[in-house]
Amino acid sequence: MMRRLAILALLLGIAEVAGASEFGNIEPGVTTMDQVRELYGKPSSEIPGKVEGYDTAQWVYDRSQAPEGLVRMIVDFGMLTPTGYKPAVTRLLTLEPKPSIFEKKTIIDGWGLPDGEGSRDGVLTFFYRDGLLVLFDKEGENAERMIFSIAQPKSGLGPPTDSSQPSAPAKQ
Repeated sequence: MMRRLAILALLLGIAEVAGASEFGNIEPGVTTMDQVRELYGKPSSEIPGKVEGYDTAQWVYDRSQAPEGLVRMIVDFGMLTPTGYKPAVTRLLTLEPKPSIFEKKTIIDGWGLPDGEGSRDGVLTFFYRDGLLVLFDKEGENAERMIFSIAQPKSGLGPPTDSSQPSAPAKQ
């Protein structure tokens, strides 16, 4: 029990300092391959890929190579920026935590209330404009996947309005 609390405290400390768009000193849009390698060593696997015609790479840190409290950490590299394509820059960081490491309350305590919330196929999802998407288990209590990205632009859409209320009459 003490070990679980210590891990939780460590992870909460990182989240508190990091904010939504970064975790474990990896910030999408900023951190490079060399920096990730320096922080976490050689990945369990390196998977080359293509996104919209650009060469990309995915590094997977699995089980014993993943940071404490995680089953897996996946770092996707290759990002198109206003100054051009950057193949060595982190695009996404995906965490797959062990059960009870990131419970719903822990997510809210660490990152605040989400900017959006939804459910698809019974999976609760939190969305943060700062660059975090959290997918929970079927019970909606434990985060199964946390995806960190660059901050997302505001859509310009406001909250839905209640259409059952009549609109104000036009002034004459």
